[in-house]
Amino acid sequence: MRAPVPYEPRVPSDSMPPGRAAVSVTWAALPFLTLGYATPFTFAAAALWRRSAHLAVASAAYIGMFLLMLTLLPGVSREPGGTQGAVGVLMFLLAVVGCGHAFLIRRKVFDPDGLSGVDNEKAIEQVRRHRALRQKARDLAAEDPKLARELGIGRPDLPRRYNDGGLVDVNHAPAEVLTLLPGVTPELAVKIERVRSETGGFMSAEELAALAGLPPTLTSELADYAVFIK
Repeated sequence: MRAPVPYEPRVPSDSMPPGRAAVSVTWAALPFLTLGYATPFTFAAAALWRRSAHLAVASAAYIGMFLLMLTLLPGVSREPGGTQGAVGVLMFLLAVVGCGHAFLIRRKVFDPDGLSGVDNEKAIEQVRRHRALRQKARDLAAEDPKLARELGIGRPDLPRRYNDGGLVDVNHAPAEVLTLLPGVTPELAVKIERVRSETGGFMSAEELAALAGLPPTLTSELADYAVFIK
């Protein structure tokens, strides 16, 4: 079976969903985009959201620099020399250093546990959907075995368009496909293929386990993924 395609984020080196990643980048860019005026508010909001001591200290430092810059700004017109240089340094720290700092920590702010890209509900729904597809394919195989064979139910090794939810036709699939069944090793697959040719096939997972000498613990798992088309 073809392996699932891994998630490819739109933001480089980012495991967050596209929407959250975009918000985090916008948040991190605010200090630079506002020439440092938004820096203290950016970090203060993150500190309140995440209750982080590091963010609280950082926001306090940026607030201090911001207030000092505001204090010095009126003196730029009166004393353009040193005052203007001090204001420039403070603006550089707030805008450039603050922006770099924000980009360094944006993942910790927006995805502290690395779980924002995990969608458990979607995974559960996918498993339930595959179960329903397998049951529907089994019902079709029981009703019309010839049609089931033509559709390639249980034969992932053949070209097909019918989605059977991951079934394996124990009575027709080659040994390499039988290994897709839970707990079936290559050795067991060869044994199943041999017993199948001797007996003419199987009717159920219980009969398969009994005739092929499979471990009883595999029966329930085999029953979920195996189909026995005559």
